[in-house]
Amino acid sequence: MNTPIHDFLTQYSNAETLRLHMPGHKGRYYPHDITEVKGADSLFEADGIIAESEKNTSRLYGTKATYYSTAGSTLSIQAMLFIAKKDNRKMYALRNVHRSFLNACVLLNISVRWIYPNYENTIISGSISTDAIEKVLSIDSSPKALYITSPDYYGMVADIESIAEVCHRYNTILLVDNAHGTLLNFLDINIHPIHLGADMCSDSAHKMLPVLTGGGYLHINNKKYVPLGKVAMSFFGSTSPSYLIMESLDLCNRYISENLQQDISRVINSIERVKHHFKDRFCFADSKEPLHLTFLTWKRHQNGLQLADNLRKFNIECEYADAQSVVLLFSPLDDDITFKRLFNALDSITLSTYFQDMETVKLPRLESKISMQDAVFTESETISIDDALGRVCAEIKIPCPPAVPIAVSGEVISKECIKIFKNYGIKSINVVK
Repeated sequence: MNTPIHDFLTQYSNAETLRLHMPGHKGRYYPHDITEVKGADSLFEADGIIAESEKNTSRLYGTKATYYSTAGSTLSIQAMLFIAKKDNRKMYALRNVHRSFLNACVLLNISVRWIYPNYENTIISGSISTDAIEKVLSIDSSPKALYITSPDYYGMVADIESIAEVCHRYNTILLVDNAHGTLLNFLDINIHPIHLGADMCSDSAHKMLPVLTGGGYLHINNKKYVPLGKVAMSFFGSTSPSYLIMESLDLCNRYISENLQQDISRVINSIERVKHHFKDRFCFADSKEPLHLTFLTWKRHQNGLQLADNLRKFNIECEYADAQSVVLLFSPLDDDITFKRLFNALDSITLSTYFQDMETVKLPRLESKISMQDAVFTESETISIDDALGRVCAEIKIPCPPAVPIAVSGEVISKECIKIFKNYGIKSINVVK
């Protein structure tokens, strides 16, 4: 596969052009880092090398259009919400959203109608049934958008195909935060949201592919919204996007087309060996995104923070840990040495257990007093969590990661909410005066 951005940057660097333009390093430290010089194309008005590279990605993912983000999934999420608002759609969302969704709602002054997951015998992200979604969407015949996070931080995947079918039956477009699911398109069975019927989704390419941090995709599979993608992104993205990030996205296309498939198979097989070997000592989540290895420590009365600390003694750093769980995140580039070190560490670790049942977190349904935007921009004060009962949340307080909101701006803080804050070590909160 051709790499038009990389090829241009290489040619420009080798030409030893006198760079009387930004950036200030003049190519001496970062020869492939340029600005929008002649022939380089502009990210939000792309009609040259960037557009060509994006079309390569679109073909790999089977989309109507794919646009590059140099600000991760955050920019793509902002763009999706912009498009939904411009299309005059009411916003529905599962409560297990990432902070970037909430911040975008504040900026765009979007009112959200929450759909709460089921927390029975599960972790904080919860689970949702298609029937529950249909029950909510069927009440209102007006144009709507449903926003869901899948996979969640633990690698759990929603039934996107069924949800998409329900959405389209009830005049609803489906928007998916697929930040952790960039590789779902390349499994033996394609379960990427776009393939299963989502109208738009965001992918964080940098999370699990050889892409620089900040590299992401906005995938669009509804032709109505293809012309709006770049427009929407330009409202939130930097007017100086990183060409180094775009180059890494460009080069990743070649990696996907030539090497990804064999690397994925090798890493998935290694992860499955870990699960099988340690199944009697640890409980693992049934993650449909197979490069997430999630330890459900609470199910074995173990403490996830203790497991994470023990892994650090072997110079292994996890993606996320709390008392309930530990998440290890792999990529196709992890090699045999990675798994040898992990095996050795897990073989050596002994965890203490708790004899009492560990309570799972169930996020409470909170009363919304004022809009998210009003709550953020009004006068506020920081107080102790102990004094927060009945106050209106100003800032968005969440455990990040996994970035699931305990209280959203504008909501009234309850006793249950305070208890969860304390469980996550949050001692103060910003509230409306």
